[in-house]
Amino acid sequence: MQFSSRRRKLINNPQNELYGHCLQFYSQPPTENISLAEFETFAVERLKLLKTVENLGVSYVKTSEQYEKKLFNELSNLNFPHKTEADDRKSQNGQSEFEKRRKDHISHFILRLAYCQTEDLRRWFIQQEMDLFRFRFSDLPPPYKTEFLHRNNLQYDTLSLEEKKNLAEKLILSSYGVSGATVVEQDYYKVPFQDALDLVRSRKVFLKGGYAYIPHQDIISIVLNDFRTRLSKALALTARSLPAVQSDERLQPLLNHLSHAYVGQDYSIQKNIGKISLEQIDPLSAKSFPLCMRQLHKALRDSHHLRHGGRMQYGLFLKGIGLTLDQALQFWRSEFVKGKVDADKFDKQYAYNVRHMFGKEGKRTDYTPFSCMKVILSNPPSQGDYHGCPFRHSDPELLKQKLQSYKLSPSGISQILDLVKGMHYQLACQKYFEMTHGIEDAGFSLNHPNQYFIESQKLLGGGREVKREPETPQRGPNPAAKTPSTPRPTTQALSKQDAAEMEDLDSLFQDE
Repeated sequence: MQFSSRRRKLINNPQNELYGHCLQFYSQPPTENISLAEFETFAVERLKLLKTVENLGVSYVKTSEQYEKKLFNELSNLNFPHKTEADDRKSQNGQSEFEKRRKDHISHFILRLAYCQTEDLRRWFIQQEMDLFRFRFSDLPPPYKTEFLHRNNLQYDTLSLEEKKNLAEKLILSSYGVSGATVVEQDYYKVPFQDALDLVRSRKVFLKGGYAYIPHQDIISIVLNDFRTRLSKALALTARSLPAVQSDERLQPLLNHLSHAYVGQDYSIQKNIGKISLEQIDPLSAKSFPLCMRQLHKALRDSHHLRHGGRMQYGLFLKGIGLTLDQALQFWRSEFVKGKVDADKFDKQYAYNVRHMFGKEGKRTDYTPFSCMKVILSNPPSQGDYHGCPFRHSDPELLKQKLQSYKLSPSGISQILDLVKGMHYQLACQKYFEMTHGIEDAGFSLNHPNQYFIESQKLLGGGREVKREPETPQRGPNPAAKTPSTPRPTTQALSKQDAAEMEDLDSLFQDE
């Protein structure tokens, strides 16, 4: 009788409806009271999870077995929900599946408070939450995917049997892993093509009259687009109510620390300020600049000019590697006057922008160098621009020619282009690092152009041990056949630096 009593309690509990599915859109904010200790614990553990999502995403192909296995283990270790069925029975670690779902729900909303404050924070949070959602949704059995759609009122136009038969041949040819039998068996959804750009970009969907015809197996694309839209709007709304939350003396220090500790180093603190001379920039660009900055440097030397997007991206990078304000003014002035800009025009039109980057003009904001995510996702280059990420924004054939001009091996170029084709741009840049430095494994997860520079300088200066190409590699007869999903043995889910940051944050919480 005790069992049935507990069961009735579960059914009558209003939270049972909220946590009845292992996945949610986080549309309904939590309304219960929680202790400050629980607030802190939930926040830290979700950040550990999102940091793992980020590191795994730049160390493994996101659909690979290694990526999925490691992320599943992290979900389990941090007590986040990973089972489709739920009840109130305690597991070995002392938490029931409902408690894990409650933690997932509350911790997401806590981090919204921390990561709604700036555009960069919102971009980072949305990207990691999307990657986590994609993994969890893709791991659901088909009936649970359908249940999720129904619970969240995601109603897409479904093709009738007659329409599927009329379009069967085209649907088979345009959809991956679809046969005549599966076309009839599974649902197809008709959605505006802009809601499925990932599938359109990779040519995995049939298009007709401005609509994409998506098989149920690929429904994640439009669900993820919906999730991104909802979360982006929710963060904007949260930012408006932030002043009320920040007035709470207990929460403000915690939220500020969370938002500054986990997006990654911003490289605004110049430890080597003034240690790089202007004469060193040319040789450094060939040895230690990532491809995006090497491309900008060459364009500046060739045309003696860069447009605003290029000046911001390259100028902040140079600031991050140690150029002082005076050096930066001298560098840009000396280059621009070689072109169509005289010294007087430079001082009137361009010097202000340089001082502005260093926080000496305008709002006195000390701007930080752009991260890989910001370079990839924002302000795509147009005709005559050289900023952006070459792996993301360059034509594959032009990228191939550029890599060939840098004397990369054909097998290395092929591996890089395969990663680019799979939209793994940071992995492609990491492979470029390995090829240009003659090593087998970079041993770090690349997230920032200035991180690339620092790791390169450490390597060239003998500051760290690396795994170089072995003399007698234990591989098959074709060493170039390494696939993009090959794991990186020396890259952990959380690096030592990340682990130290976690310990620092944990210790902060313990202080009274």
